[in-house]
Formats: sequence, C-alpha cells, structure tokens
Amino acid sequence: MQNGWRNIKCSRPIQTITRIPDMRILFLTHSFNSLTQHLFVELTEAGHEVSVEFDIADSVTEEAVALYQPDIILAPFLKRAIPTSVWQNNLCLVVHPGIVGDQGPSALDWAIQRGENKWGVTVLQANDVMDGGDIWATETFPLMPEKKSSLYRNQVTEAASRAVAAAVERYQNGFQPCPLEAWTDARGEMHPLMRQVDRQIDWELDDTRTVLRKVHAADGFPGVKDELFGTPCFLFDAHAEPDMAGRAGALLGWRGQAVVRATRDGAVRIGHVRRPDSAHTFKLPTSIAFASELKSLPLLDDAGADGIRYEEADGVGYLYFDFYNGAMSTEQCQRLLAVYHKACARPTRVIVLMGGEDFWSNGIHLNLIEAADSPADESMRNIQAMDDLAEAILRTTSHLTVAALASNAGAGGVFLALTADLVWARPGIVLNPHYKNMGNLYGSEFWTYTLPRRVGTERAQSITQNRLPLGGEQARRMGIVDACFGVDAASFRNEARKRALALSIMPDYAERLAAKIEVRQRDESLKPLVQYRELELAEMQRNFYGFDPSYHYARYQFVHRVLHSWTPRHLCKHRNIKRQGAI
Repeated sequence: MQNGWRNIKCSRPIQTITRIPDMRILFLTHSFNSLTQHLFVELTEAGHEVSVEFDIADSVTEEAVALYQPDIILAPFLKRAIPTSVWQNNLCLVVHPGIVGDQGPSALDWAIQRGENKWGVTVLQANDVMDGGDIWATETFPLMPEKKSSLYRNQVTEAASRAVAAAVERYQNGFQPCPLEAWTDARGEMHPLMRQVDRQIDWELDDTRTVLRKVHAADGFPGVKDELFGTPCFLFDAHAEPDMAGRAGALLGWRGQAVVRATRDGAVRIGHVRRPDSAHTFKLPTSIAFASELKSLPLLDDAGADGIRYEEADGVGYLYFDFYNGAMSTEQCQRLLAVYHKACARPTRVIVLMGGEDFWSNGIHLNLIEAADSPADESMRNIQAMDDLAEAILRTTSHLTVAALASNAGAGGVFLALTADLVWARPGIVLNPHYKNMGNLYGSEFWTYTLPRRVGTERAQSITQNRLPLGGEQARRMGIVDACFGVDAASFRNEARKRALALSIMPDYAERLAAKIEVRQRDESLKPLVQYRELELAEMQRNFYGFDPSYHYARYQFVHRVLHSWTPRHLCKHRNIKRQGAI
C-alpha cells in the first residue's frame, strides 16, 4: 500500500464483507485504445463482465447505463466530462494519467516537457470538478525521457492496471475513498490544456534535451507545430544524434526515413511529420512527406536508422525491428528479410525475433498504403512482402526460431510471430489475432496454416472472428503462445535471453532441429506452403480490388482518425442484450 494512504486520516478501515465474485463494469471511453484494451483483458480475466460504450453523446451514454445497469462505470480514456446525470447516479471511476492532485487534460504532456523524474496514475471518482473527485487508488513509476506514446503504452498502462485492480477490489470490500483535499501529500496541481505555443521549439536557444522533451511530449498526438523546408508541419518521432552538429536549426541531411536537424548543442533526427498543406494530411515518414525536398540534402550513414538491428551472443542471434507504431512497410519488410537471411547464414543455433520497444509488429503499413497512388496496388505489394518474410521464417532449417513478444502485436504482426518455432510472450501484452476490424480483411502471413496447427481449425476460426484482444496468459492457455513470463518488458527480455541460450546448448538440440525439418517436410507433402499463400492472397485480392469497399473505407477511417459514430457490436454487450430482448 502506498505511503500516501498511510497519511490519510479520513479513510475508513476496509470492512470485512463477502467478496462479490464478479461485477458488471461498463467502459466509457473515447476509443478502444491500448490502455482500454489492456484493462478490458485484465478485468475480464479477473472474472468480471465488461462491456464498452464509446463516448459519442450524453444521450448514448445514458442509454448504455440504463441498458447495462453496471456496478461500476470505468473511464480509462476520455476527452470530455462524464454527463452529470450519469456520475450523480452511478459510481464512475476515472483513470487519470497523473499523480494525486494533478488536474487537466494534458497531464502526461506537461510532466514529460517539464522533465519530471517520477509520475503516476490516479483512479478517482467523477464529480463536478474535472479530475477533482475522491481518490480510490494511485500508483507511481519512474518517468523516463521517452516518447509520450511509448510511456503511455508501457509505464502508464502498467500503473493503471495496478491502480484499477486495487480500486475495483476496494469497492468490492466496502472501501471508502478519500477526498482529494484530505490527501496529505498531494503534490500535483491544475494544468491547462497544453497549446502549441507551449510546445514551440526555439531552434536557436533550445538544446537537444529540450527539443526532445517537447517532441516527446507531443508524440502520438498532436505533434509539435514547426517548419521544414519553409513548410508548416507537425513533428513526431524525435531521436538524438549525438555525433552530429551544425548551425542551430539547420537541416544537416537525412538518415533512413528521417531528416537530421541541428540544435544548439547537437542534433536530432525527426522520423515522422504531418503536413496540413499536403494531399495527405495524416502522419507519414519524413522521407515520404518531403520526398522532393530531401533530394537537396546529403544522404548520411543510415546504419540502424531504419529500426533494424542484429546482435549475437553465445550462439544466439537477436533480430530487432523497432518500427514506428509497429507498422511494416513494403521496403521495411524487404530490408528485414535481407537481414534475416544474413542471420540465417551465421554460425548460430537460435534466432530470436525481438520486435520493437512499443510494438512487436502490427502488420502492413496502412498510412503508406493510404498515401500511395494506388492503395490497392500498394496493399498487395505490402502483403506480398510480409508473406516473403513469413515464408522465409517458416522454411528456416538452419536454426530454431523464437518470437519473443515483450510488447503488443496486432493483425499480421501476431501471425508473423506464429511463423517461428516457439512464441514467448509477456503476460502484460495485448494481442489482436484478427483482421476483421479493418473492413472484414481476410489476412495472410500463412495464418491458415500456423494458427490451426496450434489451436485447431474450429478455435482458429473463432479467434479470428471474435475481434477481441487477448492477454499474454490467455493466449498461452489457448495455445497461441508457448510460454508466458516476465513482470515487465526488461525482465521479459532478460529471461528470453536466458531461455534462448539454454535452447541453443540443449543436449538434444540436433534432434529438435531434425524433428522440426521432418515436420516441415511432412506438412509440405500434405499441402505446400505455396497453396496456403495463394489461397490467402486470392481472398486478399478480393479485399483490395473487389466490389466490397469495406477495407478501403475502414483504412481511411483509421488513418484519418475519424471519430466513431457508434460502438461496434462485438464490444457493447449491453446493445446485444437489448437486441435479444433480455431487458
């Protein structure tokens, strides 16, 4: 229990009552984002019934509450206040990404930009003061100098999971929350919405650390308003370039997909931008958004700038592919495939596919597809490149292969992982092993081969049609994942290295490799991999070029961040109850 709780004189002792085995919990959220998905998985695993309603209008929220009659309304991600008619008559718990006392809509942005070294998540009860309600739970964590999007998906999500679990348990046990004004060591304060004037970079005066803080605090959304090549744009995805320098503000060249710009004491690499003046007003790699302008700059050494990195240790090769938002473009798949082939030629015994820091992989690159002259053609090129990589992993006979998922994966990224011999995952990750949210997309990456052989044909169909996220432990029980371990990403990666080393030196390594080759040959004789690929791509061909435009419509909605008009049926159980006439 946190120190703050011990200092509270107003909180009553926890009452001893019979524990309620499960409750109805209604999520009221702006979207089904990573945090919301994580909490959905955690609370469902804990035995609670969870339904989701997107925050579209007060009347819609009121209707959802009336239909579901929840024990708790949980707001993990909101952009506006809960209706008074709802919080006055129901227990509404808000997940605020700030320490106790912190108030305002830009909590994490201000903390990152100020350089806070410790931050937290607070679960508080909704009332008539924004973020000013009674405290139900709070968790703190070290605030590292990282991107907001990364911190949100990792440290914030993990802290929120602990805080929400504590709040729900306290509610079940009759706990009385503490009013904010009675919290004796609250150090948070009210902060306004962070504006672009607050984020503005002064390239003449700001040092590298300051520039990084400003871009990191806006990463994901809304970006930092600035200029490149005299054109207004929003900056994202910044990294330090410690070995470069020049006149402050000058563009020094480009590495990989990024432009390198000098600061007062060094340089930074800007990997992604959004150009409001462009035909494509969504976020794109800088090399794509400013393709013609970058030709005027020198090409710098791009080693490691594309997120692909290979390491070796004790007979094991580790292949990292840290792509922004987990999206894998045609070119990135091709470059990763080339590095994978080189890894297979090395005198190692095991290859571990490590993925990236924020995501293991999310499959094809929807933003670049949307920006292509022919999205249908680029969709096909991209999925073919993904399939080339997946097939190479499946056909590997020189090594045992492992997919080590320390971070979330979705759609084709999940099925790319299943092409490895073994799949290891961290319990706290979220997997979305389906394509249906992208306009009934069929999917490829040999999922019709790899998933049924792990879970059976009937369950494979259920998983891909269900459209709900899975936690790491849940995926292990289903057979999608072989082993689940690690408290956090760092401990998972350390343990994965130990297990990979143990795998490489096992006395029966040769027998395992021979058995793998034998199974692959047997499966090939029954149904060649090329047939699985051709059948999947025939379905994808219809998705990309056929009469049903749902994939192209869903992709546009996703890339352009179009607000939801309704909550999907698979998320809102309360709407299904109404349809079935149970209420």
